[in-house]
Amino acid sequence: MFKRKKARKLHREKDQRKALLKSLARSFVLKERIKTTQVKAKVVRPLVEKYITSAKKGNLSSERQLLKIFPKNLVRKLIKDIAPRYKERKGGYTRIINLGERKSDKTKMVILELLKET
Repeated sequence: MFKRKKARKLHREKDQRKALLKSLARSFVLKERIKTTQVKAKVVRPLVEKYITSAKKGNLSSERQLLKIFPKNLVRKLIKDIAPRYKERKGGYTRIINLGERKSDKTKMVILELLKET
């Protein structure tokens, strides 16, 4: 029986797609706000939210899991700076703001940013 695939491929092979998402996630954690295409933002958003939720736990296991993805300085930033902001929040740490279309190829552009502390 035919089953639909959940993941978007972004016109890339698996290793290239993985590298792209890792790079987007790193930039997002470092800058807390990135400008990208709508499709890429929708793909990277759940990943980043999982990382923030993992950082909220603050235990050794979650720190080691994050170290597989991010360098040490970004893991520290996630655990010490970003995660405490959302201590009371159960999810939905990011927001996507539409900017309109890019002139060259009419691709929808967005800003992906972290919500302010609550």
